[in-house]
Amino acid sequence: MAGMGKRMRPHTLTVPKPLIPIAGKPMVQHIVEDLAGICPEKISEIAYVISRTFGKEAENNLVAVAKKLGAQGKIYYQDDPLGTAHAILCAKDSLDEKTLIAFADTLFIPDKTAKVDTNKDGIIWVQKIQDPRQFGVVKLDKEGFITDFVEKPQNFVSDLAIIGIYYFKDGTYLKKELQYLIDNNLKEKGEYQLTNAMESMKKKGTKFVTSQVAEWLDCGNKDATVYTNKKILEHKNSRKPEAGSKKSGIIQPCFIGENVQIINSTVGPFASIGDNTVIENSTVENSIVQTNTKIKDARLCNSMLGNYVEFSGASDDASIGDYSVIKS
Repeated sequence: MAGMGKRMRPHTLTVPKPLIPIAGKPMVQHIVEDLAGICPEKISEIAYVISRTFGKEAENNLVAVAKKLGAQGKIYYQDDPLGTAHAILCAKDSLDEKTLIAFADTLFIPDKTAKVDTNKDGIIWVQKIQDPRQFGVVKLDKEGFITDFVEKPQNFVSDLAIIGIYYFKDGTYLKKELQYLIDNNLKEKGEYQLTNAMESMKKKGTKFVTSQVAEWLDCGNKDATVYTNKKILEHKNSRKPEAGSKKSGIIQPCFIGENVQIINSTVGPFASIGDNTVIENSTVENSIVQTNTKIKDARLCNSMLGNYVEFSGASDDASIGDYSVIKS
C-alpha cells in the first residue's frame, strides 16, 4: 500500500489512500477485519508495506488497527515502485509460515461460506468480470487448479480476474521465489511481478486453487469510492445519531460518527459522516463526509468532502479536499 493514490486526489494529498474512511472505518481496517473473518486461525501479525511519506501518525494508526484484532502490527517501507513482487519482499522479515497477502487498492464483501483452507498450497481470490483486459487473470483445468497466469490479456483467455488477495501455505518458500526474481533482474513491463513468482512455484509443483468473494469493490477514484461506501453500508451495521440532532431525518443505512450535530437536515441514505461534523439546513445523501466539517444550506449527493471543510451550495458531484472553503 505504498502508492501515492493519485487518482484519489485531492483526498490523498493529506491522508494516505488506505486510511480514507469508508462507512466509518479506514479502507485498510475493512480489509484486515474481513480477512480475519474468513481465516480459520487467529492472525498473529499484520505487516504493512507503505511509503515513508505516510508519517508517524499514519503508522501508529495502522499498528492500532492490527492491535484491535489481537495481532502485532509491523511497518515496512517500499522506497521505489518496482512492482508487486518487490513490494511484498520489502516485508521479508514477516514472510514466514502461513501467509495472507492483500493489496489495499480495493475492498471486498466476503463470501462467508468461503473460509481460507489453510491446507491448500496456495489460494488466489478471483472475480468474474465482463472485460478482463485491464486485469491479471487465471486459467483453470478441469480439476479446478490454476494452469496459467495471464497479465492484462488483450485477447480473451479467461474472465477470472485476480482481485489482489492471496494465501500461501509456505511464506518462506514464497520469499525465496520473490528474491530469485530480484537477484536475477527478472522483470515484466519494467517491474517485478508476483505472478511471475507464482508461475515459477506452479512449475515446481505448487498447486494453486481459486476462491471468490461476494462482491469486489473499487476505490480507484471519487465516484467508485462513494459507490463502495454505499455497498459497505448496505452490508454492515449502521449507527444512528444520538445527542445533537434537532428536527432532522436520518434515512438508513448511514454511518454517523461521534459528536455530530445534524440540525434541520436530512442525512442519508448511504451517507457516512465523520466525527465533530455539523450539518445544518441541508440534505446529504450517497456521500462521504470526513471529520470536523461544516455543511450549511447545502444539498450534497454523490460527493466526497475531506476534513475541516466548510461547504454551502448544491452539488451532485463534489470532490473537496481537506481545509477547503466552498460557499455559494
